[in-house]
Amino acid sequence: MADLEGTKASHEYYVDEPFANNRPFYVKGANDLDWGMKKRLANIFDEKSGNTVMFAFDHGYFMGSVSGLERLDLIIPKLLPNIDVLMGTRGALRTCVPVAGKKGVALRVTSGSSMLDDDLSHEVLAVDIEEVIRLNTDVMAVQTFIGADGQLSSLDNLSRAVNLGMKYSIPTMGVVAVGKQMERTPRFFKLATRILAELGANIIKTYYCEEFEEVAAACPVPLVVAGGQKLPEPEALKLAYNAISQGARGVDMGRNIFQSQYPVQMSAAIRKIVHEGFTDREAYAWYEEEIRKG
Repeated sequence: MADLEGTKASHEYYVDEPFANNRPFYVKGANDLDWGMKKRLANIFDEKSGNTVMFAFDHGYFMGSVSGLERLDLIIPKLLPNIDVLMGTRGALRTCVPVAGKKGVALRVTSGSSMLDDDLSHEVLAVDIEEVIRLNTDVMAVQTFIGADGQLSSLDNLSRAVNLGMKYSIPTMGVVAVGKQMERTPRFFKLATRILAELGANIIKTYYCEEFEEVAAACPVPLVVAGGQKLPEPEALKLAYNAISQGARGVDMGRNIFQSQYPVQMSAAIRKIVHEGFTDREAYAWYEEEIRKG
C-alpha cells in the first residue's frame, strides 16, 4: 500500500495555466502522436480556434425514431455548413449523409442496449476496425459507464478500441454516460474524464458541471461538452458559452439543434460561440435577427 505520510490533501488544478505540451501541434494531448492521428484530429478541431462543433444524431441506435430525427436524410444536409463533425452510426452514415462536404466523422462503434432495457450500461464493441477504416472514420466513439454495473465491460470496450486505433492511427473518443442512478457532480466528472484519458482516449465527450474549469484542467485531452436534453435556446447557448469559456474544446448540441424550431439558425449561433468568440447573448441576438430575416 502506498505510504500516505506527507501527502498533500488539497488539489491544485492551475486553471489559469495553459496546457504545457501543446507545441507544435495544437490539439491538447496529441503533440507526440503520429502523423495519421494528428491528421484525423485536425479534421475534427479547427486549426484557428482549436475548437469543434459536433452534431450527434446517433440517438436512434438505442432509442429508435427520435423527435427531430425522423428524417435524417432531410435534416443533416441543411446543417452541414455549420457543423465540423458528424457523430452517427454506420447505418445512418451510409444511408443519409452526403459524402461531399469534407466533414469529420465520429463513428459510434458500441451498441447492445435499447430503451427497453432496465440497464443501458452493457454494450459491446460492435464495429470491427476494417469497417471503421472503410468509412474513413476520424474518431471512434465508445460509450463508457463509470460507476455503473457495466463499468468493466465498457472500459474493456474503450481499451480495445484504443489499442486498435493506435495500430491504425485512428483516434478514440470516450463518451461519458450518465445514467439514472449515476451522480452528476464535479467529483464524478473529474473522475470519469481522467480515467478515460488515462486509458488512452484522445477526446472525451462529457457534460458541463460546476467547477468545469477544474474538470478541463485536470484532463490531458480535449473535452467536448454534450448538450443533453433539449433546453430553451438562450439556455443552450449559455451552456455552450460557459463550456467553451471554461476550457472545453467543443460542444455537441444534438437535441438542442435538431429539436429546435429553427435548427439551421441554432447550429449557426452555436458556431458563432465556438469559433468566433461570441458570448451567449450576442449569439442569441444574432439568432433572433436571422429568424426575423426569414
